[in-house]
Amino acid sequence: MAQPIPAPAPSGTKLENPLPIIGTQYCAPYPVDLSVVKKVMTIADGNFVVTDINGTVIFKVKGKLMSLHDQRILLDAAGNPIVTLREKIMSAHDRWYVYRGESKEPNDLLFTVKRSSMIQLKAKLHVFLAKNTKEEVCDFKVEGTYSERSCVVYAGDSPNIVARMSKKTTAQSVLIGKDNFSVTVYPNVDYAFIIALIVILDDMNNENSVE
Repeated sequence: MAQPIPAPAPSGTKLENPLPIIGTQYCAPYPVDLSVVKKVMTIADGNFVVTDINGTVIFKVKGKLMSLHDQRILLDAAGNPIVTLREKIMSAHDRWYVYRGESKEPNDLLFTVKRSSMIQLKAKLHVFLAKNTKEEVCDFKVEGTYSERSCVVYAGDSPNIVARMSKKTTAQSVLIGKDNFSVTVYPNVDYAFIIALIVILDDMNNENSVE
């Protein structure tokens, strides 16, 4: 069961109806503020932790030890797998496939994510839901900067913002080797889906910095 998220002060654009991508239990009728902490200097499981504004753990993200750059698993607070993020190796546009649970079966595919182009100064990702097989227009897009680790998530190819992320830097976070991100998910938007997008963006950022 998803942890109930405390409601912050109203802000942002509210969708009329819930927009569940992973599950309706992750759609709140109010803005959801989350904190994402990434342990930078680690190769162990559990390199991401996601908490609400009260510090309650909502999600964890772990990577497979033998395939750190091609698979991540989003877990709930109890450690149950929610979705598995798999990168297609040798893909021209860094395409990721996101499946329900720990599956890799086509009928469990929820959505895919890819770079909009090969060469990018700023991050621009296109998200296609599983039913959008033609991929003529993206269902969501993510735009941001690799260097500043900030991004905005839009509904389809429109100016309607559904979530924002920015990096929080403190002296303590630098000393203990952690990256801190502040995420605001607007009402009725699936916040588990947004966290999955941020994990993929972070992985692409790491690949971009190595290139």
